Formats: sequence, C-alpha cells, structure tokens
Amino acid sequence: MHRRSLLAALGASGVLTTLAACGGGDEPATGGSSSSPSTSGGGAFPVTVTHKFGSTVVESAPTRVVTVGYNEEDFVLALGVTPVGSRTPLGAFDATKRPWAVDLLPAGGIPSVGQAELNFEEIAALRPDLIIGAYAYLQQADYDKLTQIAPTIGDVLPAGQPADTEAAATWQEELAAIGSALGKETEASSLTDDVEAKFTAAVDANPSFKGKTISVVLYNQGYYALDATDPRGNFFLQLGFSANPLSGSVSEEQVVQLDTDVLVVLGQSKAEFAQNPAAAGLAAVTENRTVYVPTFASDFAGALGYSSPISLPYALEQAVPALAAAADGNPSTVPADL
Repeated sequence: MHRRSLLAALGASGVLTTLAACGGGDEPATGGSSSSPSTSGGGAFPVTVTHKFGSTVVESAPTRVVTVGYNEEDFVLALGVTPVGSRTPLGAFDATKRPWAVDLLPAGGIPSVGQAELNFEEIAALRPDLIIGAYAYLQQADYDKLTQIAPTIGDVLPAGQPADTEAAATWQEELAAIGSALGKETEASSLTDDVEAKFTAAVDANPSFKGKTISVVLYNQGYYALDATDPRGNFFLQLGFSANPLSGSVSEEQVVQLDTDVLVVLGQSKAEFAQNPAAAGLAAVTENRTVYVPTFASDFAGALGYSSPISLPYALEQAVPALAAAADGNPSTVPADL
C-alpha cells in the first residue's frame, strides 16, 4: 500500500476522521435528501486551482459544495460554507459533536456520500456545483468519476512536490486552495494569520520546547512513527520541537529509537504501551516525558486528526500544558493524558 494511502487508513481508524455531520434546511435535493447550503462568494471568478490530478477551473461562486475527504468539511465550514453532502466517519470519534465546530454544524444532518467507499450516485443526486477532495487520497478512477458530476478539487500537493509525493499539503496550503475555490481568498488568508499567531504565542510561552526532540508514534496493530509529512506529526513540530528522523513502520528493534526528549503515543494508554518491554524501558516513559492519547475517540485525537484551522486552536489548548509538563525536565511532573 502506498504510504499516503496507509496513513489515510490509519487515520480512518480513529485519529483522522471525516464526517457526515449535522446539517439541515429546506432546500430539497434530488433523491429525497435535503440541506440548506451557505453560499460562497466575494472572490473573482473564474479561478483555477491546481492539485494532484492537474487543475480545475471554478467558473463562478459555488452554492452546492460536497466534501469527499478526511478534513475538508472543517475548512469549508470555517469559511462560512455549509456542504450539502459529506463523508461519514469511519472511526470511534463522534464528529457530529466535535466541540470546535459545534456552533458551525447545522442541526438536521448533512447527507452522507459514502464511508469506506464513496457513493457516486448519492453525490450526483445532491447536484453539487463543486466537489472538494483536497485531503481525500483520491485514486485517478474516483477522481474521473467525480469530474463527470461536477468540477472537482483533488488532493492539494505540498509546494514543489510531484503528484506521487508521500507528503500531505500543510493546513495552510489546503486552506488557501479551498479558499480560492470558494471565492474566499481574503477570509482564508485572515484565518491563516489568526491560527499561525496562536502557534507563535504557544511557542513564545514555552521556550523549553525549542530544540527538544519529539517522537509521535501511532499504534494500530503495530507502531507507526509520524513525521512532518503527516499533519498529525507536523502539529508538534510547529510548536518548536525537533523531529525524530525515525518515520514509518516501527519494528520491535526500532522501539528504542523512540526514546527522545518527549514522546507522544497515539492510541494507547501508559499501561498498554508498557506491555511492550522495550517501550516500558524507555527513559521517556520512566521519567514521565511521555504524553498518551489512549483513545482515538477523544476530542483531542479528533482535533489532531482534522488538523484544520478551527480544530488546531482547540488542539493547542489541550496539548500545550501536557507537553510543557513532559518537557520541563522534572520527572515528578506527570503530563496529563489527552
């Protein structure tokens, strides 16, 4: 399996979720579904958005947007647009109640356009004028089907990277692309500045983070080290930590390489992690320099998975105190679980 696809599968297991969130309204859609979308606008059209599959021209401000990926709904909602269709989450996290978006989610339910697989008939029935799959790990065949329904934004590529890159675009790059497609460039730029300012404030308030190495390991029937190519790994690097060069699947022999200044374990409690003798013996564990995210159903896990301009500030509020306790060099200080 291609590494990007593997990360998507790992994310779908709980940390990185997509949703058929709540939405409602009175505008009927073909096929019996209903929703009342917010409209975009304000930008100059037509606009051209580049992505993994080439480029897409959006001729005019879209009014019926469908999101088909793993975090795009947050980005669209953040820009004041309510999708008419979205993907149902696969994991344990209840995305319909995510606290950072609760005031943006409509009450009645946005129609689902699939879960493990996209339902192309349902997407067509919703009569979208724009489909957004900016972080969807789309295959060429799926993209081709979607473009027969409406103009489609495929996976946004990191700056300067080829179409087969394993790296995901940054949240800033994804937001810029979606903002352009919706005619919300000014709003997207302002939102980017706001979120980056929150990261800067967290870094300034915690100089102890700078230069300390961090490992971020996800457990899903084995360990997987996340690096800067994954939004979940990159979250911690944006706080000033230095990356552990270890990435990808972690063998039993490589567990000792997770012994960095700070360790983050996604998907296991301290007791579960310590069942592995090599893990239990890590200095980062015995000296209380490890932050645990025991369940993918937690709000923090969901916020980290979305890695969106509205979930990241929430994740910062939750993570920074625990990371500060892990990085303070005092073994008597125990970081909180997230």
